[in-house]
Amino acid sequence: MRVNRMLLSTVLVVVSLVIQVSVLSRLHLPGATPDLVLLVVLGLAMVYGHVGGAFIGFGAGLLADLAPPADHAAGRYALVLCVIGYLAGLVKPESGQVRTATGPMAVVVGAAIGSTLLYAGVGALVGDTAARHVGLGSLLFTATLYDLLLAPFVVPAVMALARRVENDPLGETSGGGSKAGGVSTGWLTAGSSMRIGSQRGGGLRGSALRSGGGLRGGGLRGKTAKSKVARAGRIKGVKRL
Repeated sequence: MRVNRMLLSTVLVVVSLVIQVSVLSRLHLPGATPDLVLLVVLGLAMVYGHVGGAFIGFGAGLLADLAPPADHAAGRYALVLCVIGYLAGLVKPESGQVRTATGPMAVVVGAAIGSTLLYAGVGALVGDTAARHVGLGSLLFTATLYDLLLAPFVVPAVMALARRVENDPLGETSGGGSKAGGVSTGWLTAGSSMRIGSQRGGGLRGSALRSGGGLRGGGLRGKTAKSKVARAGRIKGVKRL
């Protein structure tokens, strides 16, 4: 992952985690808590792909595991978001542009249900049975509802920021540098051809002078020598042009 991706992902994950812990979790809504971190991971994964989504999901989940008031084993939510980020990155559009909201909303619904089930399943493996007491059906319904209500405000904004960072001007500058290199190579090629032309012209001038000297040496062929020197002068003029 590039540095700009890492910086943007870190800032968005930290801000979303702070809002979720300090604001959303204190609303005491019935059932589940709105998962803002999950929505940020989904938005980034649908732009950066499955590998980036897995890394971002693991880091975001690990921060959520360590953030107070965490009451579960560290690494539990990191595993959940790592899997969800990987799967969400698999539906990344080839062109990088989402034309309709149907696809992202379907990803949000699937991620809300999948993350809740996976979190409860991992909890059952480590002996945490809190989901049974709260009611798994109620958790699934409220988690999906809250995430769907927040998704239109979070996921498009995160994806737009990720695309803007992806199309940074530094990459274009580097591409322009390669073009400049091509121009300089062309100038070098042109210069070499000019030098070759001048060498050929010098050879012609030298041969013309040698032939002219030989012709001037013969007194009986003075007129013929003058005519050949004139032809050589015309040839030199054409080569210089």
